[in-house]
Amino acid sequence: MSDRLDVLKTYKLFIGGAFPRTESGRSEPIVGRDGRVLGHSCKASRKDLREAVVAARKALPGWSGATAYNRGQILYRMAEMLEGKRAEVAGLLESVAGGAGASGLAPQREVELAVDRLVAFAGWSDKIAQVLGSQNPVAGPYWNISTPEPTGVIGVVPGRDEPSLLGMVSLFAPAMCVGNCVVIVTQGNPAVASVLGEVMATSDLPAGAANILTGALDELVPVLAAHRDVDGIHAGAVGEELGKAIGTGVAENLKRVKIRPKIDHADAIACHAPSWVEPFVEFKTVWHPVGA
Repeated sequence: MSDRLDVLKTYKLFIGGAFPRTESGRSEPIVGRDGRVLGHSCKASRKDLREAVVAARKALPGWSGATAYNRGQILYRMAEMLEGKRAEVAGLLESVAGGAGASGLAPQREVELAVDRLVAFAGWSDKIAQVLGSQNPVAGPYWNISTPEPTGVIGVVPGRDEPSLLGMVSLFAPAMCVGNCVVIVTQGNPAVASVLGEVMATSDLPAGAANILTGALDELVPVLAAHRDVDGIHAGAVGEELGKAIGTGVAENLKRVKIRPKIDHADAIACHAPSWVEPFVEFKTVWHPVGA
């Protein structure tokens, strides 16, 4: 029997394309299903959250200005990288207490659905303008065309009891495919969140286009909702109290908000619909004269 002590991993935050520790120095143990401590996760602070918003805002011109085809390529690359980590992520979902969430999805199935969801919204990247845009009937010699544009920086908040990986992917992928940058705040499986950050970092995603913070939702979500440089909130089943906190925070500068209290994550047709993208676009309408 070896008397060697295992070196346990501390899973970091993902901010601006890097993996910093929290500025607060706080961490929490990651407990396995058998009660053993498997590692530690950084517990993000409000200052970390502000840094993530700054990173997202800085990345917004590049990500929103990229071609729709290029955004689709990068989201598809994320799907490829996650596919390559299927065994690792499924193992983390299986080993960490509460890893599969309340949905009851098997770990392998959750990873497969997350990969498929990334592929679906990668496909929507260069098609959503045709679906949501329109040529409007007007009186007079004009073309009147409406086209969707990204809203800006979107805060993503998966519910505590949602699938750890799939809950994040289902909320950030539709926002990102149209050119929004995201700040994800999760209290789910921190090891899985860190691996998702590794997937993003190796997928040609511009630094800051997506950021992931692990920590207490009660502490971080009210700050995220009230932040004036956050333009929208996309949340899962966060519960009544956090829902009220989001409503109070967004009222000051009228953010776009979509809270999805009931998500059937296994329903691919419903979860891949363009209605998941529409809440986080703005419509620009252009008039153009035609005729002699």
